[in-house]
Amino acid sequence: MAPPAQNDTSPKEHQDLDPAPGTANVPLYSLAAALVCTIALGATLILGGSVFAQVIPGLPDAGEAVRWGMPIARTVMDTAAVLTIGLLLMAVVLLASKKGRLSPQATGYVRGATWAALAWTLSAVATLYFQASEFLAKPMGQVSIDEVTAYAGSVSAGISLMFVILITTGIALFGRTTTTATGGLWLLVAALVAVTPPALTGHSASSGAHELAVTGLALHLISICVWVGGLAVVTYHAMRRDGQEPAVAAHRFSRLALWAYVGVAISGAASALARLYSLDDLFGTEYGLIIVVKVVLFAVLGVFGYLHRSRVLVRIDAAPAGKHGYTFRRNAFLRLAGAEVLIMAAVIGVSVGLGRTAPPPPLESTVDPAAAILGFPIPPAMSLENVLTLWRPDLFFIMFVVVAGFLYLAGVRRLVQRGDKWPVGRTVAFVLGLLTIVAVQLSGFATYAMIMFSMHMIQHMVLAMVTPILLVLGAPVTLALRALRPAEQRGDRGPREWLNAFLNSRFSQVVTHPAVAAPIFVFSPYALYFTPLFPTLMNDHLGHLFMGVHFLVSGFLFYWVIVGIDPAPRKLPFLLRILLLLVVMGFHAFFGIAIMEQATPMAMQYYGQFDIPWMADQAADQYAGGGIAWALGEIPTVMVMLALVVQWSRDDERQERRRERHSRRGGSDDADMDDYNAYLAELDRRSRAAAGETVPEPKKEDPRQD
Repeated sequence: MAPPAQNDTSPKEHQDLDPAPGTANVPLYSLAAALVCTIALGATLILGGSVFAQVIPGLPDAGEAVRWGMPIARTVMDTAAVLTIGLLLMAVVLLASKKGRLSPQATGYVRGATWAALAWTLSAVATLYFQASEFLAKPMGQVSIDEVTAYAGSVSAGISLMFVILITTGIALFGRTTTTATGGLWLLVAALVAVTPPALTGHSASSGAHELAVTGLALHLISICVWVGGLAVVTYHAMRRDGQEPAVAAHRFSRLALWAYVGVAISGAASALARLYSLDDLFGTEYGLIIVVKVVLFAVLGVFGYLHRSRVLVRIDAAPAGKHGYTFRRNAFLRLAGAEVLIMAAVIGVSVGLGRTAPPPPLESTVDPAAAILGFPIPPAMSLENVLTLWRPDLFFIMFVVVAGFLYLAGVRRLVQRGDKWPVGRTVAFVLGLLTIVAVQLSGFATYAMIMFSMHMIQHMVLAMVTPILLVLGAPVTLALRALRPAEQRGDRGPREWLNAFLNSRFSQVVTHPAVAAPIFVFSPYALYFTPLFPTLMNDHLGHLFMGVHFLVSGFLFYWVIVGIDPAPRKLPFLLRILLLLVVMGFHAFFGIAIMEQATPMAMQYYGQFDIPWMADQAADQYAGGGIAWALGEIPTVMVMLALVVQWSRDDERQERRRERHSRRGGSDDADMDDYNAYLAELDRRSRAAAGETVPEPKKEDPRQD
């Protein structure tokens, strides 16, 4: 008897290697998920008591239809958001592209995302109507279009929904013609952005610890949408009989799901800490009990994820049967994935119900006006001990420092393991840059920067003029290009290919041009501090976060052009870099002097709200802040000058070694002069040939002689 073929599998060992069950089960799965989500939503609303609000006779009330209709509309909106992100994730990240073009199936998923985005838009409009009805305490049918429009333009919750409607409408329109991976990626980014506005105007915006609550909830929603939406679409893709490489998609999603799971865990814990004031609130209030239910469901999903990675994905291993070296066990994957999708549907219902449940009140009965604005009471008089102890847990910058540091050190470790070298000085510079962020954004500096202009200016100067220099000298882009592996499939785009595409993009060429990067770096402080924009941004945590990120990014772009080691669209001559640096630093010095010469305190719309007993003169603190801005400008100038001198010296050494190699090959000592002489000889040869003379072709050097 002839031996079995190499691709044959025994029924006992590989009984999961059967064809896809087809899409006939998709309606059944969808109906089951919708039923589970509805039951979870109803149970949570009943437990939280939001649908049984006590109506006081004589006072206006929106009615039962609004109390039930709004969470239902919100559930549909969240489900549509999850599906939109999942479909775009499948098209752009999980399925392989070909030289920047989406495959036919990926294009089909983008088209499906446009319909999901349309449902997202319509449900957002319905949610906006219900919110206006509840805000005005009018039943359904009694709220006019003008009243809804006024609500959408004046109330933060309405404004956030208007942003959602605009963004999702754009996704629904532009997605109909998108066929490239870059276009699909922009749609995915837009969808992730559209998730965050409603999260920033609910309980998180009014809770005490703004730095934890706002960033935590935004990260929570993005992580859940990536996790839930990705798994739902991967499950659907596995059911398709013509699914394009389901094993590859499952492997890619597994790596992404682990990051999303960690993001959900961290952000969920931060959000709970910001809203619960004691352990009794966790088990003694309806809000706390609903959080406990979410934690239990989250733990169950973690068990399912572990089973996926340990029992299913480990069996999707290299095998000759697969087109790309994978054999897909469909039934084993679908059994676990189907159960996960049902549990995730329950999580969506519970999450919407939790958003309709009032969190427990703070322990203090008195309201501190400063704490309502800052998220914390006025600190004691500034001292070294208070600066070192009154830390601010800003989740955004905590995550940035931890993730950036982890990725950088992981890249260095990968290079060392394969025998490559990476300069220790670059690692030290990058780590020091991250530590400066910790010093000014997480320590007591961040606490006092909210009420003292001088401390805010230290924060600004460090983020804009010290941290970027150290991060740029760490050469993170060069490290990433060396450490990241190429995509498994030729023509596909993995992280390394996306990074290369971004560096070579038109956008990168524009923002790194000296005529763009330098003005942004120079004129941003003037546009911020000498206009009403400064007190407006300071009054809101998101505005304060925006300022910090802007200082960091604008400084990084400028110093990347001036002293950057990473590959960039253009390299400036060293003399031009020094001249540009001196001009920019002159503008910054004048900025500090302009602040010192202000006759009246700046931004009193913000600083005037606080009664600080240990600070008598706001004008004197502002004068000190201007002096800090003027004096600290010298530090980055010296740092960059030293770096430029070292780089220029090393560049001269490289040029000299190049001339020596050229000389050994038979050229002169000056390679530039040789090139110039060759250029003149070529011009002479062409002129003689044009005159009709017979001119021999120039002799080409044999490269084998090198």
